[in-house]
Amino acid sequence: MTKDLAISIGQCSRTGRKEINQDFHGALIPVQPELSLKGITIALADGISSSDVSQIAAESTIKSLLSDYYCTSDTWSVKTSVLRVIHATNSWLFAETKRNIDAYDMDKGYVCTLSALVLKSHMAHLFHVGDSRIYRIQGDSLEQLTEDHRTVVSSVQSYLARAIGMAQSVSVDYRTLPLAQGDVFVLATDGVYEHSSAKFICKTIHQHAGDLDAAANAIVSDAYDSASPDNLTVQIVRVDSLPEGAASDAIAQSENLPAPPLLEAGQVFEGYKVLRPLHANHRSHIYLVEDAESGEKAALKIPSIDLREDGDYLRRFMMEDWIARRLNSAHVLKAVAQTRKRNFVYSLTEYIEGQTLAQWMTDNPKCDLETMRDLVEQIAKGLRAFHRKEMLHQDLRPENIMIDPAGTVKIIDFGATRVAGVSEAGPVVTDQEVLGTFQYAAPEYYVGEAGSRQSDFFSLGVIAYQMVTGKLPYGTQIPKTRTKAQQKKLRYASAQSDALHIPDWVNGALQKAVHPDPFKRYETLSEFLADLRKPNKKFMSGAHVPLVQRNPVVFWQAVSIILAGIVLLQLLS
Repeated sequence: MTKDLAISIGQCSRTGRKEINQDFHGALIPVQPELSLKGITIALADGISSSDVSQIAAESTIKSLLSDYYCTSDTWSVKTSVLRVIHATNSWLFAETKRNIDAYDMDKGYVCTLSALVLKSHMAHLFHVGDSRIYRIQGDSLEQLTEDHRTVVSSVQSYLARAIGMAQSVSVDYRTLPLAQGDVFVLATDGVYEHSSAKFICKTIHQHAGDLDAAANAIVSDAYDSASPDNLTVQIVRVDSLPEGAASDAIAQSENLPAPPLLEAGQVFEGYKVLRPLHANHRSHIYLVEDAESGEKAALKIPSIDLREDGDYLRRFMMEDWIARRLNSAHVLKAVAQTRKRNFVYSLTEYIEGQTLAQWMTDNPKCDLETMRDLVEQIAKGLRAFHRKEMLHQDLRPENIMIDPAGTVKIIDFGATRVAGVSEAGPVVTDQEVLGTFQYAAPEYYVGEAGSRQSDFFSLGVIAYQMVTGKLPYGTQIPKTRTKAQQKKLRYASAQSDALHIPDWVNGALQKAVHPDPFKRYETLSEFLADLRKPNKKFMSGAHVPLVQRNPVVFWQAVSIILAGIVLLQLLS
């Protein structure tokens, strides 16, 4: 049986010598699939002593984190999800302070520290603001994993330099650490770590390994007995087991479902009548089906006969269905709601009448600029739906884009899509294969680098270039470049020619979109689309561009010919 991430936890919080407890702490251990997709969250907050309402800030911060984090998209990374929650909480606390009678005195506002630990798959994600701390036990000592945000005035005086609710925006320290079975983390407020020694804390945890609550209570008692004047809070977390397998196992559960046989027209399968085959290749078979109850048409996709024993392929196949159900765009293929129990591995999506962009380009070679702009803008809208969910499509190409009779464009294939939230929980693809199609995959994939949004921008740029020229910007050279040095030698083929009336500024926009270096491409899709619509002065030919910049190869060939001519003249004279 596959193991899940499992921890033991001990916690204790006391008022101590103060009238009220301005600390707040909590932990949440979800069940599957959230355990794999979101992980386990442990956090504590310490309200500032000078404020009568800081305990509200501490409680609100922890409760918001533990509840709202699990409401964020499960396609987002831990960092994106937690930071969005923290920033939202910070804005609310700051606004509450501004409504107060002491609006300009942060010492009396809704202000607190925060130290949070999210354990997901084989990684620990640390978030920190203020002077509460996170430690990791190393033998008989404590390794401090966070940095105190305090400004020291003198040997006896210092003040909090950064906290939740202190300003309109907050800077959060973030770091990740690999997890190992047996790792022990300690979260503590200053009332504890300033008065209980590291040696005592480690010794106590080792002595109470079977009861971490008892260890937490003993540490708090020791800090109190050592004359701590503050509230006292400590959390102890031990990693008991790490998960096996990929996060997609918890999502798709493909191992528990058999692959269906090949289907035939007229057959009823899972409540759907098979009308006819739509498409078949070495990876899958797609059929046009009709819901026997509603009469709605849909496209039903089943795994290839040849690959149904391949566990990685089946997980990736089911991930496509999982992805489709989390995207909502008029320009992305929609998943059909599953109303009946599923007994086999398959996916069900809307049926799109029409043709692929590849077929359209065959019928409409070298289309006009306005048509290209319209199609590219629609593709970009679909691509934004992926990027908003922290997904990279990674295989954008004409064959994966459909155009219906009304001219609406839809992205239809998610087989190579990378989901940030799933990848950090255990990537579905563990090898270094380039999942995209060679002619459209960004150069960085061929040198083993991870993709980015700019990688998808590159593919879109190639499609735009091909629509108006009928060619590829680098021919077939990109898949042959396996080093950065080789990629620097790539030469862009201008989209302009005597037969094509393409303005300089459109050619410039296309060239920037498909630049071999991802850092020199567009930062946003909106910039690219704007430059396709409106002339960018940077790409105008008003100022003469030297030949050495436009075409260095031709420049040096010309220089060589001139030098050879000079030498020849000298020899003849």
